[in-house]
Parts: sequence; C-alpha cells; structure tokens
Amino acid sequence: MEERNSVVCNGSCHCGAVTFKFSSIIEELTTCNCSLCKKKNALMLKVHEKDLQILSGESCLTEYQFHTRTARHFFCNTCGIYPFHRKRVTPDFFGVNVHCLIDFPLDEYPVRETNGIFME
Repeated sequence: MEERNSVVCNGSCHCGAVTFKFSSIIEELTTCNCSLCKKKNALMLKVHEKDLQILSGESCLTEYQFHTRTARHFFCNTCGIYPFHRKRVTPDFFGVNVHCLIDFPLDEYPVRETNGIFME
C-alpha cells in the first residue's frame, strides 16, 4: 500500500457562507447506505476534529439528527449543502463531504462502502 502524506484541503458549501479547511492523511473515501447518506449521495472522508477548522459561517450551520441522535449532520441554512457531519461510531471525527472540497483529486483514492443501513 502506498504511504500517503498529510494534505491540506479547503472547502465550502455552495453559496460560500460556510468555509473550512483541514490537514489530514487521507487513506480512503467512504460511501454509506443509511437512509440519509443514500438520499444525499454522500462521498466522505474521515478527519479528526483537531484537524478541521471552520473558517467562516459556523452560525449558518443547521444540525440534523435522526435514529439514535448520535451522529450530527450539518447543513448550510442558506444553500442547503451538507459540508460535514460528526460521525456516529467515532464522534471525535468528522465525515467531510469531498464534493465540497476545492480541486480535490477524487480519482486518487479508493472508495469503501459503509453498511450504515444495518447499524443498530
């Protein structure tokens, strides 16, 4: 397996109200088949909370929770885009929506499917 270096990524929602950046080693991207991720067609990467910085628009974020109300999904309250969520199984990590990242090379990373529909 190829060793990866830490990368710095910048991202935003569609309207630009919410901006963020992180520095992290990216091993893989993930999909999830839970009812919410399936509907929003999420493609995510895992970033530790200490590595994610919200640069602007934190007050523009609306939180949505469902089922066990453990995961915390955030959406821009202006444009409705999902930039990231706090993960359910590892709540000290964020799942970042790679489609919100600027010039992110999607083809350079493997994609792992998460079977979220069967989580209790």
